[in-house]
Amino acid sequence: MKITAQKIPDLLLIEPNVYQDERGFFLERFNQQKFEELKLPTNFVQDNHSYSKAGVLRGLHYQPGQGKLVGVTRGKIWDVAVDIRKGSSTYGQYCGVELDGQKQNMFWVPDGFAHGFCVLGDQEADVLYKVTDFYDPKKESGIAWDDPDLNVSWPIETPIVSDR
Repeated sequence: MKITAQKIPDLLLIEPNVYQDERGFFLERFNQQKFEELKLPTNFVQDNHSYSKAGVLRGLHYQPGQGKLVGVTRGKIWDVAVDIRKGSSTYGQYCGVELDGQKQNMFWVPDGFAHGFCVLGDQEADVLYKVTDFYDPKKESGIAWDDPDLNVSWPIETPIVSDR
């Protein structure tokens, strides 16, 4: 497993070992022992699955107390985390990474970050993410995906977004 720190502290790109042959592949998405050895979080309480059509953009959402381990099983996404930690030297900055169902890479987005993604290309995407706190609609909040103060450079021209 390869871990790559990103430009904002605490954000990590995780590349698991993928074993492939003519039949397909096998990988461990999460192994508590290995995650502990690598000093990655292991306190996950819920698994979520999001399916999105080509051109969809979701986010930017956040829930205080909730970190996310995000991965893609089909398709590709541009995954974005925005630092919303008051007093942080990178407050208001964002980091984007490409997650690819072929590579099975993952993105660790800790508590204190807003999160969103857009589907790349003309394929659909299945996104799986483990979270460190249960979903609570009373705690959830968000930031407009096109907030001019953040100026996130999304790699799609006309995204499909919800009214929310």
